[in-house]
Amino acid sequence: PDAAGVTHPAQDARTLARQVWLLEETNRPGEAMPMEEDEHGAYLLNSRDLRAIEHVHQLVKIGINSMKIEGRTKSAYYVARTCQSYRGALDDALAGRPFDPRRLADLEHLAHRGYTDGFYQRHHDVAYQNYLRGYSAVSRSQYVGDVGGFDPARGLAEIIVKNRFETGHTLEIVHPAGNCRMTVTRMEDAEGRALAVAPGSGHRVWMPLPGKGSGYDGAFLARIF
Repeated sequence: PDAAGVTHPAQDARTLARQVWLLEETNRPGEAMPMEEDEHGAYLLNSRDLRAIEHVHQLVKIGINSMKIEGRTKSAYYVARTCQSYRGALDDALAGRPFDPRRLADLEHLAHRGYTDGFYQRHHDVAYQNYLRGYSAVSRSQYVGDVGGFDPARGLAEIIVKNRFETGHTLEIVHPAGNCRMTVTRMEDAEGRALAVAPGSGHRVWMPLPGKGSGYDGAFLARIF
């Protein structure tokens, strides 16, 4: 209410919107689940992203021959990195090689809502928890651009910028032929003027890529922190 004691519904609605509402199941006391709301509505069960890459070896062993991975509402970069990781895990399983825990880090560094392996394994023992954490804190990456083409006259690749990056930053080129890392040594604008910063989405820059610089059309660029 205001100074005159009058209640304003709009103010009450804003107050309620700032509150966090938690739900608790009868059979799971103490496990509070947040109810989220935005301009599109309320979400009672806003799940974490499913990640079962650490179980691929067991799934292959029991005869599973088709897997569906997450990707709905995700970026093309997210889908590409996720497919690469699972493809590698499948190749290792089929070749009899042990699971490479670095694949966990590849997924951990993507933008996600937190991961869960659902009911594949209800409780991880202490050793396995350390195994998961040890490979998720190495580094992280951010999708920063697409390779749009190559200018043979300038010897530079055209980059469609998605997020800010600068000279001196380490980038990873994500491509079906294989990934590789590079340091940004120089950048130019369309007129050939030197740039120190690619400001963000909506901009295009030109810069050298490893090797002859060509052959990377359609590749994604990710900044490694």
